[in-house]
Amino acid sequence: MCELLGMSTKYPMDICFSFSGLMQRGGKTGPHKDGWGIAFYEGRGCRAFHDPYPSSNSEIAKLVKNYPIKSSNVICHIRKANSGKVCLENTHPFIRELWGRNWCFAHNGQLRGIKRKLKLELFEPVGTTDSEFAFCWILDQVHKKYPNPPKKDEVLWNYIKKLIDHLSEFGVFNILMCDSKYLYAHCSTKLAWITRKPPFGKAKLVDDDMTVDFCQHTTSNDIFTVIATVPLTANEEWSIASKGDFLVFKDGIQKNTK
Repeated sequence: MCELLGMSTKYPMDICFSFSGLMQRGGKTGPHKDGWGIAFYEGRGCRAFHDPYPSSNSEIAKLVKNYPIKSSNVICHIRKANSGKVCLENTHPFIRELWGRNWCFAHNGQLRGIKRKLKLELFEPVGTTDSEFAFCWILDQVHKKYPNPPKKDEVLWNYIKKLIDHLSEFGVFNILMCDSKYLYAHCSTKLAWITRKPPFGKAKLVDDDMTVDFCQHTTSNDIFTVIATVPLTANEEWSIASKGDFLVFKDGIQKNTK
């Protein structure tokens, strides 16, 4: 299985600390050595880095670790291949345009039979993974039902959840997806998150000998949520998602989807 990392913030922040922990799992403290990728939203733009090599010794990963790119929404993925060969085009996260927005998607799991049973129309995969196929199918269905964005965001959330529930019938479907405005997360098997807000404290990584005092890097107005397949820190209390949970975050805050 692959691993996911996401972040939603009230004000743009860097993800260097959390990424430092995750990159160790890409071939050092974990088996996810088949590539990695990360996407940062900056306004309506999206800056992305991909590498088909292990993140634990990737020069590009070292650049991202040490380069404090500030973003309000981030999606990151480290891959353990089970569908599609190890190559750049099969490296998550995948990005497409819809309604003049950059949509970004990363998946942990495997969807058996999806290419035989579902058809694509407008959006086409570049690579051969079931993950990218699923992403294209979601966007196809959203575009078909809503050629223009629905006026109420909750309408879109509910429809995306319906599509995700259908795709989950094909297998494990832990995902992160962003439409540049909201960060969506779905749990089939494993997903955890933590919302950090004042008063801030110290956090220690599980996978790297690194501790950060968030008091020194934040203000009293900051709020940010980090989402990961497995908790990244050893001294904080993470919320653990249950099977079927669909979460929506904006400005670091979880929205009510019920």
